[in-house]
Amino acid sequence: MTQYVLFIATNAGVIGPHSRKTGFFFAEIAHPFDVLDRAGIAVDFASPAGGWTPFDAYDEKDPAQKAFFESKAFRRLNHSRKLSEVDAADYDAILIPGGLGPMVDIARNADVQRAVVRAWSTNKIVSAVCHGPCSLLGVDLGDGTPFVRGKKLTSFSTKEEFDYAREDVPYELEDALRAEGAEYSSAANWQPHVVVDGRLITGQNPASAGPLGKELVTALKRTAAAS
Repeated sequence: MTQYVLFIATNAGVIGPHSRKTGFFFAEIAHPFDVLDRAGIAVDFASPAGGWTPFDAYDEKDPAQKAFFESKAFRRLNHSRKLSEVDAADYDAILIPGGLGPMVDIARNADVQRAVVRAWSTNKIVSAVCHGPCSLLGVDLGDGTPFVRGKKLTSFSTKEEFDYAREDVPYELEDALRAEGAEYSSAANWQPHVVVDGRLITGQNPASAGPLGKELVTALKRTAAAS
C-alpha cells in the first residue's frame, strides 16, 4: 500500500524589522521530496492559508532542487491545500520544512498545532527540519505539558542563527525549545544532524533535509512492516 506524507509549508514571504525576503528554504522541501519520491512514498502539500508558498535560496545547480522546481509536485505545492481543511490523521507522517517563513506563520499557529497533535495522537510520525521545529512550540497533548518536554530533538542552532538571521527572527529557536524542556542537541554549523526520538524526527539545518528524508523513509518502512 502507498504511504502518504503531508508537508506543511509557510505562506510567509517576508520577516522581521528589515522586511527580509523569505519563504521555505528550497532544499528543505526538494531534498526530502526527492528521497520520498524515489522510495515510492506519496507527498501532499498544505499551508496555513492554502495556495502559494514563497521560497528562498533556490539553487539551480543542485540536481534535486532543479528537478523539483520543474516538477508537477512543485506546481501542486503552489496550489497547496488549506491546512484547516486537512486531517493529518489521513497521512502516515507530517513534515514541516524550514526557512525563516515558518517563524512568521507556522510557529504557534493553532491549525499547525492541531495537525501536530492529531498526527501524534493517531500514532503517526512527526518530522521537521531547520526552523520547522518552531511548529512544536506551545503544543501540548491535552495535559498542559509541553509536547517537546523530555524529547530529544534538534533545530537550527543559536550559533547558526548568529551567522544567518539574528536580526530578523523574533527569538532564538534553540533557546525556545530548550525553555519548553526539549533535550536539544546540535552539530557544527551547517553540518548534517538528524535526531530520531521514536516517532519524532528532526533535522538541524538545510544540510540535514536529505538525511532527514532517509530517516523518515526508514521509519515509514518499519511502520508498514508492523501493520
